[in-house]
Amino acid sequence: MSEMIRILGIDPALRSAGWGVIEADAAGRLAFVAAGEIKPDAKLDMGARLACLHEALMAVLAEFRPAMAAVEETFVNANPRSALLLGQARGVCLMAPASAGLPVAEYPANSIKKAVTGVGHADKRQVQAMIRVLLPKAGNQGSDAADALAVAICHSHHAGAARVGAQARRSA
Repeated sequence: MSEMIRILGIDPALRSAGWGVIEADAAGRLAFVAAGEIKPDAKLDMGARLACLHEALMAVLAEFRPAMAAVEETFVNANPRSALLLGQARGVCLMAPASAGLPVAEYPANSIKKAVTGVGHADKRQVQAMIRVLLPKAGNQGSDAADALAVAICHSHHAGAARVGAQARRSA
């Protein structure tokens, strides 16, 4: 059996950021480790909310010790203020694993949905349903945690392909 790699997926948000940890091997086998949602108090000022997000992500990193991380890219929003707020949260979501020394990949939402459901424009219910199929031990996760698990699964496909390619180059 090949080595399992632990991957953290993050669905960035300021109201409810999802995180999910899976293990994957080069053969594509997946195992659920943990998932959850980080919900900073909306009554706090922006700096305190971002600090809450950072502290919670650092606690996830310390507890589950992933080898790599992946973050969903920002969806371009018609509302510039909403896009800016999401961008600030996303910056924290990128910085936390990077500051822990992890490589951090980024994927667009359509690529993540396609990796999990086979359809790039799947809705949240479809993603949640496929997470239950692909990771039965995950149970019924909230939509943000399910999205984060989908990010991790998407990265496992890309990271697995990269490992197979690296092994082929080494043996050539």
